[in-house]
Amino acid sequence: MIDLSHAENQIHCVTNFQDLVSTPFHGEINAICWTRELTGDFSEIVKKVALNENIAVLDPEELRELQLSEQGQLAREIHLNDLELLKAHGASPILNLIKCYERDDAYPFFPTDVYSFHVDRSPIPTDTFLCTYYGESSEILPNSQAQQKVLVPEIRDELKKLYRGADEGFELFLSEHFFDLHYLAKPKARPISLGLGHLWRLAIDHPESQVPPCIHRAPKEKTGQTRLLMIC
Repeated sequence: MIDLSHAENQIHCVTNFQDLVSTPFHGEINAICWTRELTGDFSEIVKKVALNENIAVLDPEELRELQLSEQGQLAREIHLNDLELLKAHGASPILNLIKCYERDDAYPFFPTDVYSFHVDRSPIPTDTFLCTYYGESSEILPNSQAQQKVLVPEIRDELKKLYRGADEGFELFLSEHFFDLHYLAKPKARPISLGLGHLWRLAIDHPESQVPPCIHRAPKEKTGQTRLLMIC
């Protein structure tokens, strides 16, 4: 189950894939969840794949070649079915094995890696889909509980020192370096865990969007535990 007690009406839950992709975002709703209780042993898939780097893509053919128990086979069929559903919808899903993401230390006062609360942006209408099958799950943050980092006076002053250009080019600088995509959680903010097995569709920043983009972040992984995540 997902704890939606503090979701502030931004999440709409559905029970099938068709409703997941066809239900429009509107009003405060910028996250739609196909709630599922999955069967199968997803940890077996993680253990069967040698991960020699921090992130690797597990392609369908490699997935099919794994020698798995009956529970592992059930998990594999769910992976393959999810990939096919999203591909048929026109998306380009990938299945990632993740030890950790690369940290951004270029600007110590303003990290822009995926561990920071952020929104996604696209020049064309599209959505972000994701599902965590194993390991720590991603989080979203109600928009009312967040503040855009570039609007925080102290941070904005530091960014202006970094910029050192004409005033009229500052906003473009923020956009080109993705600073404007990142957010701070307000005091007493309560992030919402996306849980395991649920397939999510998140609104992003694009020219035709009718709702605010969904603020989300990657979790801090547990030492020695690999995440299994599908995203597109």
